[in-house]
Amino acid sequence: MEFRTLGRSGLKISEIAYGNWITHGSQVQDDTAVACVRAALDAGVTTFDTADVYAAGRAEEVLGRALAGLRRESLEIFTKVFWPAGHDGPNDRGLSRKHILESVDNSLRRLGVDYVDLYQAHRWDAGTPLEETMEAFADVVRSGKALYIGVSEWTADQLRQGHALARELRIPFISNQPEYSMLWRVIEPEVVPAAEDVGISQIVFSPIAEGVLTGKYQPGRTAPEGSRGAMTGGGSAIGRRWLNDDVLTRVQNLRPLAEQAGLSPAQLAVAWVLQNPNVAAAIVGASRPEQVTENVAASGITLEPDLLTAIDDILGDAVVTDPAETAKRSPKY
Repeated sequence: MEFRTLGRSGLKISEIAYGNWITHGSQVQDDTAVACVRAALDAGVTTFDTADVYAAGRAEEVLGRALAGLRRESLEIFTKVFWPAGHDGPNDRGLSRKHILESVDNSLRRLGVDYVDLYQAHRWDAGTPLEETMEAFADVVRSGKALYIGVSEWTADQLRQGHALARELRIPFISNQPEYSMLWRVIEPEVVPAAEDVGISQIVFSPIAEGVLTGKYQPGRTAPEGSRGAMTGGGSAIGRRWLNDDVLTRVQNLRPLAEQAGLSPAQLAVAWVLQNPNVAAAIVGASRPEQVTENVAASGITLEPDLLTAIDDILGDAVVTDPAETAKRSPKY
């Protein structure tokens, strides 16, 4: 396992992080979830990402149980705040001082820890003054409940505004967590340059495009039973956006490139996002331990320029690059 520094800080994290969105507390049984976490640990993963909203808090509880008994200082545990986690009253969402300070205590209780290494704003909150949000985060850091602050799916302008306030408050704002993959590159034109300017790294999710870049979805065929593409509940929409014959044919055409590089399609996809120097870690999830083992093998791989060009040629105009897509992730009030 290779390690990278997160933002302009001294914190080092494993470049493959394990995330439990969708899976823990909902899609897979608890014993399987624990087995996946153990497989990640065995492969050298030290960084674990979750959120209070995942399975209405159950994902944090499962992760906490899976990591119980391990040396806390050897782990980097990340969680997030914004969405309702079980209750949906008027103050159960957003980035108000009330919601942040109550939510961090609930997350620590569910995780069974005294602090998290990184506490992240799960989205931008247009309904709360940014000063109130950052001052609440400052209190979280100064109370020792979080060591660093990050965000998820913020635009370039939002990152600059948040970073400026964080500097005034003298708190370490070091990361952004966006979606990023061979197919979804909307952070490249604006978010990445802004992040580089202010010393923020990306911790990217969905590097395999919710399983699409594994090649398991075949053009002209229905999604395999039990796959995310066949799901009808929450969390399935991201993967299904790619389930059309044009995209799936292009993805199948990537398979020979992966074979030439000695990689599986999934490993190629994870290694691809890690070629971006502003990416500190790629978050991978799993419903089976062997998926973790496969994906972690992408750590430390360098893809040659000719291979990267060939990937671009195959995917062509199937790639989404419009930076305006990031702003669409922010809730509308």
